[in-house]
Amino acid sequence: MEHDMSVSFGNGRVWSASVSLLCLGFLTIAGCGSETKVTRIDSGVVTDLSGRWNDTDSRMVAESMVKEALEYPWLNNFSQSKSRQPVVVVGNVINNSHEHINVQTFVTDLQRELTNSQKVTFVAGKGEREEVRDERKEQAMYAREDTQKGPGREIGADYMMKGTIATILDEADGTKAMFYQVDLQMVDLESNAKVWFGQKKIKKVVEKKRTVF
Repeated sequence: MEHDMSVSFGNGRVWSASVSLLCLGFLTIAGCGSETKVTRIDSGVVTDLSGRWNDTDSRMVAESMVKEALEYPWLNNFSQSKSRQPVVVVGNVINNSHEHINVQTFVTDLQRELTNSQKVTFVAGKGEREEVRDERKEQAMYAREDTQKGPGREIGADYMMKGTIATILDEADGTKAMFYQVDLQMVDLESNAKVWFGQKKIKKVVEKKRTVF
């Protein structure tokens, strides 16, 4: 049998033991919810949780495809005929997949690999060039004349790397296969000739385990 213990105070306020116990019960239940746990791991560790395109896919595809592109004959042919490194810029990489992919991260990975290879001269893309040109305009107005960087001295690219990312999704009985295909090409900006065409495929199988109670 439950008893309601109440105590009256001089100011007229009444404290109810049963009400306080009920509030304590709510607080206890609320405090027993799920907790968020964050674990820091090395950025090079593969964390493929959903099967979707991730940072590991972006990095590995960029490394593999840039290496392949720079081993193709177009590079040596250009260097021997022009007696210099070719100048390369990365153009658009179009996402034709069924999911949202941060294409800019992949483009940045391509730019890093091209630059660090030291086999080509890499120049800024369209969006970056606009920012740099605005800076030169600012310098022309406000910087000392002997430190200003004038227009008309940019290095024009000889080749553009561009491409697409596409996917095919197959799913049945809780299991799905994710198929990614990355196509990249190196285009001669003077002749529009495609001097290299590379393709990288990734296939993942994602199985959802059912829990039986």
